[in-house]
Amino acid sequence: MINRALIRLKIVQIVYAYYQNGNKNLDAAEKELLFSISKAYDLYNYLLLLMANLTDYASKRIENAKLKKLATEEDLHPNMRFVENKFAQQLQVNTMLNEYASRQKRTWFDHEDFLKQLFEKIQSSDIYKVYMALPSSTYTEDREFWRKLYKTFVYGNADLDNLLEEMSLYWNDDKEIVDSFVLKTINRFEETNGAEQPLLPEFKDEEDRTFAIRLLRRTILNCEDYRRLISENTRNWDFNRVAFMDVVIMQVALAEIMSFSNIPISVSLNEYVEIAKYYSTPKSGAFVNGTLDGIVKKLKLTKK
Repeated sequence: MINRALIRLKIVQIVYAYYQNGNKNLDAAEKELLFSISKAYDLYNYLLLLMANLTDYASKRIENAKLKKLATEEDLHPNMRFVENKFAQQLQVNTMLNEYASRQKRTWFDHEDFLKQLFEKIQSSDIYKVYMALPSSTYTEDREFWRKLYKTFVYGNADLDNLLEEMSLYWNDDKEIVDSFVLKTINRFEETNGAEQPLLPEFKDEEDRTFAIRLLRRTILNCEDYRRLISENTRNWDFNRVAFMDVVIMQVALAEIMSFSNIPISVSLNEYVEIAKYYSTPKSGAFVNGTLDGIVKKLKLTKK
């Protein structure tokens, strides 16, 4: 699940904290990086579990309504389409997801007020009403229904973001990119896979895990060389006045450009310029882009 875009962002965060904290320990930084990545993977599973638990919650409401003393005809003969959604039922029995929930002892029923609020928002939506009015639905339609619900009610949900931040500080900056992994997973579900539908792994392969550790170590161990290059290419600036986050972003970028020849330079540059745009100052994207571009051109001239 963890792609290199998230790995790069995590390393920038860890390196920034490494210099801000008094205790500079590379082994500790590496452990913190891997722990931070594992927390992002926890969030991925937890957001998948939200859909399964929301279906459980809806089923529970139906059963409780049937027990009311003055149950209505609708209470006694409810529309079961939401709780019998084929994609949601497949997710509920997914082996990997249930192993995660059992291991972590996590459930959204610990936050039932949020489940209630979210379900009632969904119920009042046109997406829900149109779906519930269908005479029947295919597996593909059921899966597409949940993809729409996720994009509308989970992605960009401020109340959910605040709740997740209360649960873990590690999830503060991860939600948006993890949402993209969840949506990718929804699209990959196939009815024929049943409970054994594979979820995304924590790392795509061992190469990505090695990339993360090696990039972190190169960034810190070669700090002086990278900062000298940055300083030499910001002569019109007082280096000490350059935003520290910009320095860290460029330091990680140079570690990648100079250590991973198999990655196109343009790819590395674009990735770190995007990080600068979102995680530093308003002008950082252009500044980081210009500085790194100048360094890369000089390094190419030196190689000739």
